Amino acid sequence: MTRHPLVVGFAALVVAAVVGLALAFTAGAGPAETSEALFDGMFGSPFAVGTSLNNAALLMLIAAGFTIAYRAGLVNVGGEGQMCLGGICATAVGVSLPESFPSVLGVSAVLIAAALGGAAWASIAAYLKVRRGTSEIITTLLLNFVGLAAVVLVVHEPALLRQPMTSSETLPQSEALREPGQVALLGLHKSPATIALIIALVAVVAVGVLLQRTPTGLKLQSVGLSPTASRRLGISVQAYRFGSLTVAGAFSGVAGGLIVATAPFVLAEGFSSGFGFTGLVVGLLARGSMTAVACVSLLLGFLVSGGINLQLAVGVPASTVSVVESVLIILIAGASIWTTTTVRARTKEAVLV
Repeated sequence: MTRHPLVVGFAALVVAAVVGLALAFTAGAGPAETSEALFDGMFGSPFAVGTSLNNAALLMLIAAGFTIAYRAGLVNVGGEGQMCLGGICATAVGVSLPESFPSVLGVSAVLIAAALGGAAWASIAAYLKVRRGTSEIITTLLLNFVGLAAVVLVVHEPALLRQPMTSSETLPQSEALREPGQVALLGLHKSPATIALIIALVAVVAVGVLLQRTPTGLKLQSVGLSPTASRRLGISVQAYRFGSLTVAGAFSGVAGGLIVATAPFVLAEGFSSGFGFTGLVVGLLARGSMTAVACVSLLLGFLVSGGINLQLAVGVPASTVSVVESVLIILIAGASIWTTTTVRARTKEAVLV
């Protein structure tokens, strides 16, 4: 009973929290002060909660796409770059919309453009994987840096997406998206939470149904477990691998589009804020469970907001939360290996007996 995954996971959370408090103490903040600042940043106001929910929505989308590719035996490390291309495409459409355009169509056009941008970027790595056998881990990772550089290029180049300079202090960023392309708020009291949360939850449910209740999900699992056996069964392994990684890129692209379609509605350097890498972490920790994707996304989404308030309120570096996340990831990953090994050992003993 003490080795149940939930028990071990809770223990990992406690250990990570102790590590975080120790780091805060070395920075000059006491446990009570640190806990209060972290709690206020996560739940202290409608603004904090709304920001955390928006963060969680982005992580859900990236992790949901990651899970699709992972089910087919691929690891998409390129969420960050796919977000960048999604943000660029979303901005290009959003700044071009006429003001009289219906909001439903405007937001749809922005997010479709974002999905296509992310999918196109991921398809590069997918093509190299299925045609040349190149590791998708390496190609998607390297494409992240190209994507980040592409954002820098388009927001600095006046001929592309940079807003007209009004002074020497004007930040290199795009024009604001037109109002029809801006995602709506959920309407919660004094909260910046947007419909991104609804979009993400729908996506998580849809992916869960796809993977667990459809022939496509079964074929993806077959491809991931044994490409050779899948070919003998007549399943197009290359098509499913290409499609799964491309769809994963589309999900990350939508996440990038949602960022630029949310206040302040501009594309700027560093707009992705590392969500692509954090979404990868969520996908790895969830281990194929869409319920876990939603739960872990909420946990990390709130932690990100809490970390920002730690820095503002008590002067603890926001990177402390990143360290806590890393410790949590290592412990939970180790716990999953431990519990899996334990189950296999017990099964083997039962068979021998």
